[in-house]
Amino acid sequence: MMLAIAAFALASATFRPNTTLPVGAVYNKCGGANISPEMHWSGAPSGTRSFALIVYDPDATGGWYHWVVYNIPAATNRLSLGVRLPLSELGATSFNQLAYGGPCPPPGKVHHYIFTLYALNVSRVGRTGMTGPRAESAIRKHTLARATITGLYAR
Repeated sequence: MMLAIAAFALASATFRPNTTLPVGAVYNKCGGANISPEMHWSGAPSGTRSFALIVYDPDATGGWYHWVVYNIPAATNRLSLGVRLPLSELGATSFNQLAYGGPCPPPGKVHHYIFTLYALNVSRVGRTGMTGPRAESAIRKHTLARATITGLYAR
């Protein structure tokens, strides 16, 4: 008898893939409440020692990091709505904040907010406050698997 192995998957109770993010998740300077969405995952590969989550908008000029989270303990499989994370798990967003920073695109076209969860083979990948690019560089060296979900937003 073969056992089915679950694929590494990321989902959210706050929004469905490729749909508009709720106004509550929008940056407060753009009329939202800047509340991070609920995220949950399953099927992490064997050997996972921690997770990292990056939220990136490739449609912004030069790209924009909205959430940089790493050193999430391997026993974790969910970030609750509006979660307050320890500073040791946070990197700097493009807003230059150690916290979630929701969508705030200029008026016009729809922007894509790519939530990427990484399963890592180390328990810690870096120090507090790494920028998005620096965190991604550290994360890539230790990635066992990754899963993504995309949210949309336009003003």
